[in-house]
Amino acid sequence: MTRKKVKMAFIENETARKSTFKKRKRGVLKKAHELATLCDVPICVIVNSAYESNPEVWPSREEADKVVSQWRMMSVMDQTKKMVNQESFLQQRITKATESWRKARRENKELEMKNIMFDCLSGKTLVSRLPKSDLRDFGSVIEQHLKDVNRRMEILKRNDDESSSSLVPIDAATTSSVMPMIEMGSSSSSVMPMIEMGSSSVGFHEKILEQIQNTLNMKNTNKDLDLNKKQW
Repeated sequence: MTRKKVKMAFIENETARKSTFKKRKRGVLKKAHELATLCDVPICVIVNSAYESNPEVWPSREEADKVVSQWRMMSVMDQTKKMVNQESFLQQRITKATESWRKARRENKELEMKNIMFDCLSGKTLVSRLPKSDLRDFGSVIEQHLKDVNRRMEILKRNDDESSSSLVPIDAATTSSVMPMIEMGSSSSSVMPMIEMGSSSVGFHEKILEQIQNTLNMKNTNKDLDLNKKQW
């Protein structure tokens, strides 16, 4: 049988409220004892209620005085560095959630631009069909792939100069920029020349970058023409 969820609200019935107080107080003291035993940390609990004439101190007044004295000996900065109120706590949660959202948005945008790049490579779409808002992000992704390809070419050339028979392990950065070519559905015979002949892939990427720049210039020119027509 599942436990009924407790409603976090003031208990109007005094008898039920007093019973709940005693039960919850035992639970708090039990948890304090477990924490002190398992983690070996100084802990004291002071409970002051209307149901008892004197405040209850756990484990004893002497131990509570030691804990309070240790806390008072700390500097103000050490005393308050981990303290938060409701406003600061919510602000921390909002900041953390905002950062996570921005990271996910950036990763999704990069993945979208990669898919568009592969569609351009396979001839499924054209750069001229892309909206102006995506062209700059698209260009940034292509530039990053160009850097990876050029770096891979330099590694292969340097190792070929050292020993023609030695094999160079493909690093993670190069794998991320080369392996997606296989996911396009093309056969291995069409993919391998693209990996080995790095200059051809670089030239194709540069051609796409040139198309992006031409598209941007064309849209800016059309915008200027529209403004001139409105003035006349």
